[in-house]
Amino acid sequence: MEHKKRYNALELKTRKGNVLIEGPISSESLQDMEFHKDLISFRPPQKQQEALVEIAALPEGRIIVARVNNTVVGYVTFVYPDPLERWSEGKMDNLIELGAIEVIPEYRGEGIGKGLLKVSMMDDAMEDYIIITTEYYWHWDLKGTGLNVWEYRKVMEKMMQAGGLEWYATDDPEICSHPANCLMARIGKRVDQRSIEQFDRLRFTNRLMY
Repeated sequence: MEHKKRYNALELKTRKGNVLIEGPISSESLQDMEFHKDLISFRPPQKQQEALVEIAALPEGRIIVARVNNTVVGYVTFVYPDPLERWSEGKMDNLIELGAIEVIPEYRGEGIGKGLLKVSMMDDAMEDYIIITTEYYWHWDLKGTGLNVWEYRKVMEKMMQAGGLEWYATDDPEICSHPANCLMARIGKRVDQRSIEQFDRLRFTNRLMY
């Protein structure tokens, strides 16, 4: 399918000042931005920037950023699922994954995560996709936030709901390995019934057939 990307932006007023949330951002623009030193949830800032530049260059890759002047303080990524994950087994060209979302500690609690998701869904092209995210408690910053797994899970669910993602049941072993883990998804308005049924089969690949 053709991957259309239409730029959108939102200016968010926070207690720290105004933050511009925009995207999808091109790989060239990302290269010219500075990544805040506290963007370290997944890898060092420079390595994270390199990874996002690569994702932005992919036909389906989408990067939405939150920035103060030229400094990125948060981002969200959308890309096809990892080939080693079950979600790629259906080879669905209209299923993409919210792969990572990160906001530096200084700007947490300011609605930036929700803003990143809202701007992501402003693009009408998102109505052509099933968007999934897999949430695992071992990726959560429990120490930095002081929240327990259930409190953090509630925060994550609220943030994802701002982008229209809802909880979906699955028998995926990694998600089922802890009750706080979860699968969330948003099914676009133009996704056909056949794709929805294929997604259902991916969610329950271990279901016994009689």
